[in-house]
Amino acid sequence: MSDYEEFGRDMSAEPPSQPPHASQSTPPSRVRAGRLWAGGIGTAVVMALLVVVAILLVRGVLGIPVLAPAREGAYGTANTTTYALGAAGIALLATGLLHLMLEFMPSPLTFFHWIAALATAAAVILPFTVTAERSAQIATAAINLIAGVCLISVLGSVAPSIVRRPL
Repeated sequence: MSDYEEFGRDMSAEPPSQPPHASQSTPPSRVRAGRLWAGGIGTAVVMALLVVVAILLVRGVLGIPVLAPAREGAYGTANTTTYALGAAGIALLATGLLHLMLEFMPSPLTFFHWIAALATAAAVILPFTVTAERSAQIATAAINLIAGVCLISVLGSVAPSIVRRPL
C-alpha cells in the first residue's frame, strides 16, 4: 500500500455527530434563572416581613412614631404597607440587576455587593434629609440599614448556587 492509502485508514467513515459550525453557536446561559428568581422572590418576602416586624418593634415597643403619628398604633397607616411592598420591589429589582450581572459581567458578585452597599448607604442617609423627629429619622435609617444588609446577604448567598460550572 502507498502512504496515501494508509493516511485515511484510521479515520472513521461515519460523519461527525455535530456539524463543525455547531461548536460556534451561542453557549447556553450559565445562570439557572429559575433558581435565581425563586431566590429573589424569597428575598422579597423576607424584606417585606422584615420591614413590618421592624416597624412593629419601633412603633409598638420603642414608641417611636415612624411613618405615621403615634396615635395610629403599632402598625401605623398604609404607609407601613407601602414601605414593605417597596422593600419587596427593591429586592426584585436587585434580583434583575444580579441576573444581568451574572450573565454579562466579570466578577459580578463584587460589583453587585458594591452597588447594593452604596444603595443601602443612600437609603440610610435619606431619612436625615426630610423633616421629622430625630428619633424617627434614626429609626428609619436603622430599618433601611437592616433591610440593605438583609438584601446583600440573602441575594449574595443565593448567587453562587445558581451559576452553572463549565463542563
